[in-house]
Amino acid sequence: MSDVVTDGRLLIRPAEPRDAEMLHRFIVELTEAEQYPGEVAAQPADVANALFGDRPVAEAVVADIAGDPVGFALHYPTYSTVAGRPGIHLEDLYVRPEHRGDGVGRALLAHLARLAVARGCGRLEWWVLRTNDPALRFYRRLHARTVDEIDVLRLDGPQLRALAAGHHQSDADTAVAQ
Repeated sequence: MSDVVTDGRLLIRPAEPRDAEMLHRFIVELTEAEQYPGEVAAQPADVANALFGDRPVAEAVVADIAGDPVGFALHYPTYSTVAGRPGIHLEDLYVRPEHRGDGVGRALLAHLARLAVARGCGRLEWWVLRTNDPALRFYRRLHARTVDEIDVLRLDGPQLRALAAGHHQSDADTAVAQ
């Protein structure tokens, strides 16, 4: 599914293996723009493997203006047991600063919305850093709603490895698990 939008100069197309280095560069630019608290551990080969490896776990689309990549959206499928339908989780949306305000971000999201509808999805969702005010304002203009009924929780690093190994179970955890 590709789209030509705006004045015919903007093309949204599926990412291809040759785009892995550019997508990685955009991911680094995105984390810098968001002032993400941490380093980008992923390498271009990781991006390529995630999108085009033996078991792809995500998809991406690229926004090109006159053949020049200016942004991307990376997403992956989800499933809601309550809704009984699949969904799409938008992991990253990025538009280079010189093209913000040109409708590229909206076109990328509209593309994903059409993809979600075509795939029978019940939702398109994403996470936004609370400190990313420009993105929050942009999403609110599109009438995206904040999901207040859930908290995002995470296990990573040593805590993930400890749980996987069966370590660090407190008495409170034992009581709840019984």
